Amino acid sequence: MIDAHHHLWTYGAAAYPWIRDDMAVLRRDFLVDDLRAAASGSGITGFVTVQARQTVEETEWLLDIADRHHEILGVVGWAPLAEPHVGGILERLAARPRLRGVRHILQDEPDDEHILRADFNRGVMALRAAGLTYDILIYERHLPQTMRFVDRHPNQLFVLDHVAKPHIRAREIAPWREQIVELARREHVFCKVSGMVTEADWRTWTAADLQPYVDIVLEAFGPERLMFGSDWPVLVLAASYDEWVWTFRETIRALSPDEQAWITMRTARRAYGLGR
Repeated sequence: MIDAHHHLWTYGAAAYPWIRDDMAVLRRDFLVDDLRAAASGSGITGFVTVQARQTVEETEWLLDIADRHHEILGVVGWAPLAEPHVGGILERLAARPRLRGVRHILQDEPDDEHILRADFNRGVMALRAAGLTYDILIYERHLPQTMRFVDRHPNQLFVLDHVAKPHIRAREIAPWREQIVELARREHVFCKVSGMVTEADWRTWTAADLQPYVDIVLEAFGPERLMFGSDWPVLVLAASYDEWVWTFRETIRALSPDEQAWITMRTARRAYGLGR
């Protein structure tokens, strides 16, 4: 089983301003030894580490960690995609074999149309030549723009993070359901079943709260374009690592062993080219 989405960091308040007072449990370092301890009983055999800061320095730090730890199968880093010199940066970073993708924290951009900016899209166009995927981190409200965005790049592989963060806490399905089904018609878009418990009520969520959303992405994307992710350590705001793995397995237990294997391992290998 592969965890296709987790983070590592050395905490500093200036570096992580998004960690609010009600997230105080995250205000510490989370490193590989902590990850191993958290996942030790879960059956996870490999991890994809995803950026949490928008600096090239963090990407290089994550790649250095991956070079030293065989269980880190790949890194989704950050590059200044909107900058005119990004091609050279991508070429240098992509020379590191563990770099498998790039992400920008679009959900925090003040302009909801940032994903459609010409300079940003020029940077995304450089990813395919570098052999890199692009992880899409958005809120539900960004789904219409995201469909227009991925249509501009029909030959680029995309991975949607956290099922686009629907309003699980409010138990709202529409219009997320209709929009996620439409996005899934684009076969070059994959989706991570991750980050869901922190979109639910942190204290009272149940597997039943999540099941309708999992069922919708299963029908929309199919097992061969879905992958498991923990979103650890952000996960600990609402659940332990083991709790989320157990819950996730419950939500897909009606699937065949082959279908489950796609979501738990094969899709991540396919989307990120792990093992190359």
